[in-house]
Amino acid sequence: MGRMTTPQPNVPAKPALDGLEDKWVRGWDEAGTYRFDRTRPRSEVYSVDTPPPTVSGSLHVGHVFSYTHTDAVARYHRMRGRAVFYPMGWDDNGLPTERRVQNHFGVRCDPSLPYDPAFEPPAKPDAKRQVPVSRRNFIELCERLTEVDERAFEEMWRRVGLSVDWDHLYTTIGAPARAASQRAFLRNLARGEAYLAEAPTLWDVTFRTAVAQAELEDRDEPGAFHRLRFRAESRPVYVETTRPELLPACVALVAHPDDERYAELFGTTVRTPLFDVEVPVLPHRLAEPDKGSGIVMVCTFGDLTDVVWWRELDLPTRAVIGWDGRLAAEPPQGVPAGPYAELAGKTVFSAKQRIVELLTESGDLDGEPRKVVRPVKFYEKGSRPLEIVTTRQWYLRNGGRDAALRDRMLERGRELRWHPEYMRARYENWVAGLNGDWLVSRQRFFGVPVPVWYPLDGGGEARYDAPIVPAEAVLPVDPSSDAPPGYDEDQRGKPGGFIGDPDVMDTWATSSLTPQIAGGWERDPDLFARVFPFDLRPQAHEIIRTWLFSTVVRADAEHGVLPWRDTAISGWILDPDRKKMSKSKGNVVTPVDLLKEYGSDAVRYWAASARPGADTAFDTGQIKVGRRLAIKILNASKFVLGFGAADPDAVSEPLDRAMLAALAGVVEDATRAFDAYDQARALERTERFFWEFCDDYLELVKARAYGEGPAAESARAALRTALSVLLRLFAPVLPFVAEEVWSWWRAGSVHRAPWPAAAELPGGGDPAVLAATGAALGEVRRAKSEARASMRADVARAVVRGPRAALVAAADLAAAGRVADLVLDAAGEDAVEVELA
Repeated sequence: MGRMTTPQPNVPAKPALDGLEDKWVRGWDEAGTYRFDRTRPRSEVYSVDTPPPTVSGSLHVGHVFSYTHTDAVARYHRMRGRAVFYPMGWDDNGLPTERRVQNHFGVRCDPSLPYDPAFEPPAKPDAKRQVPVSRRNFIELCERLTEVDERAFEEMWRRVGLSVDWDHLYTTIGAPARAASQRAFLRNLARGEAYLAEAPTLWDVTFRTAVAQAELEDRDEPGAFHRLRFRAESRPVYVETTRPELLPACVALVAHPDDERYAELFGTTVRTPLFDVEVPVLPHRLAEPDKGSGIVMVCTFGDLTDVVWWRELDLPTRAVIGWDGRLAAEPPQGVPAGPYAELAGKTVFSAKQRIVELLTESGDLDGEPRKVVRPVKFYEKGSRPLEIVTTRQWYLRNGGRDAALRDRMLERGRELRWHPEYMRARYENWVAGLNGDWLVSRQRFFGVPVPVWYPLDGGGEARYDAPIVPAEAVLPVDPSSDAPPGYDEDQRGKPGGFIGDPDVMDTWATSSLTPQIAGGWERDPDLFARVFPFDLRPQAHEIIRTWLFSTVVRADAEHGVLPWRDTAISGWILDPDRKKMSKSKGNVVTPVDLLKEYGSDAVRYWAASARPGADTAFDTGQIKVGRRLAIKILNASKFVLGFGAADPDAVSEPLDRAMLAALAGVVEDATRAFDAYDQARALERTERFFWEFCDDYLELVKARAYGEGPAAESARAALRTALSVLLRLFAPVLPFVAEEVWSWWRAGSVHRAPWPAAAELPGGGDPAVLAATGAALGEVRRAKSEARASMRADVARAVVRGPRAALVAAADLAAAGRVADLVLDAAGEDAVEVELA
């Protein structure tokens, strides 16, 4: 390896951390330090599929935590000589942005309204009295607010020190992302992987949109079991339910085939309480004999099991709950209007109260309701329990209903290299548990439009079985404002004309294409060939089921490969009570003040100290340790550079060779750790050596380094060699202080310097020499401390006994300990005897 240029050191009189971020963020930008070299072949490129953070407010310390891990890995590979493709994106479409815009501007979207080019939001927004605006006006406000947020995000990431190439910035609502998302969807449609279906759909009544399986979460909710009396010819049948309001939607009773209590009823019918509707009693394996009375009513639809029974038992549909979460104004077919009129138009809560009153009056409620707490399904961003309504939606095949495709997705998960390895189980458990295809359409506004239209027949009815699609060359399109090929805008909504699909795609349907969007798929074929498949997908563990899996699905369908070779999974940041930090819980810590108070390197040190995949508690104590380390690097470096230059080949003394041999071991360990995506291990190993270097080696060789002759030259050469290596080892985690010190005595950036190799350090040294000498010095110091003497106090005589005595560098130990008479005695147990002067 060629020797690096070494200009005359220019060391500040008083090195300080303050101001380093501003100085080096500007310097790196001006020098293009992190610019991607797109002339390099794929074999020399390291590409990162960086997570695009959701632009809906502010970044929190959890973002800094996980993105620091990725940045350390990117910096490491850049120093290994790779051309690092490290882009950044902003995930700015979807519900979080819409909610933020509604509250920030005091508006709500009403697609029936015309566009108002002069519209300005209220001067004093009122989130409770939102002004209705057209869809186009609403989208303009979304774009206005996200632009402000994105500027703040970029400023924050630069201060954190992310070494991304800002020339490759993208947004998930930008034209290239919309075009890529729509192109992929149209190709899915052409291959039969995308399809339109009318089916029971999980529905959030607050946002009035469909919800996919991956977006669900169970929350414990209080409820009550109500024991209802159904009437059979021979006897009453009691059913326990937590949702009596769905009684008019009842289409059957189901019990387990082996439940002898109900065997005689299978194949017969019973009549529902209050409504007197005849429904069949049927056997099914999913009924649980030990739960409640063992027999359940099937309603269309109370939960996902109802959907299974409805489908497998070929039951009729009696829908009662609408998109707004209220009971329909008219009863389902076959349900008498009289009793139903008491429930029509009510919310689920009010309908439940009223029907319990009616059941009590009719004598069909047996006993008092029995209180219970049970898990209820919510949209992960919602505040009200989900309902199941029948809607027309777009789906993508993901293996949920295709065993062969599911097996292929499982095999893709095994091809992928996971860091840590145990995270693979989360992927496999998710894929194995899929119970349906991926629902990708959403009834929202700020997103990528579903790129299809539907022709209208002579009676003005939509032909959903014959969608009209655009040519890829005209993408992106918006069917709500663009006319399809072969039609004019004045034919919209008229018989013989067309309508546009009103929905947008799930935000994951776009985010699942981040490798294609960032890599320039079909837009920049030269770039795409150099970066895809990507090398790394870094992400958090809770979105393995959404982002990671969906990206694998899309890459497999379109390209027949994995989208990346490795995935590095980070854990959560926990608050002091060991609870996950999240905006919804109100326990997040914003990083701005931390970065200003302690410095970016200190915050990065805390983040990088966490093991891959491990949940980590937020700890300012650890950040303070990082700041002390950064300050020590400044001061120790100034001290080392103060000795003057020396020939790197002049290292000759045993202690110097021992120190560099120990450092070679650190280099090997840190390299292995980074190759395994374990930045915490690399940092821990480097830091431990650095403190030993400062506490022991510097003290041991200080006197010799100030001297003259070959021994002094050896010390000075070893010190500078070690400093060069240590700065490069620290650079991925502590980029600002490493760059600052490097600039004092080296040309160029430390982040473009080659990663250290053990081979560049002189061989032949024995690390045990440094360990033995350092331990002996520690005993001398301890003796002085116990005697309450100064560390500069003279020692009349010191005896180092035991096997390690043969390893001690006597002259250096005597000088550092101020020992007049040093005796090395290899006999007996290891011990040090100290006699102060």
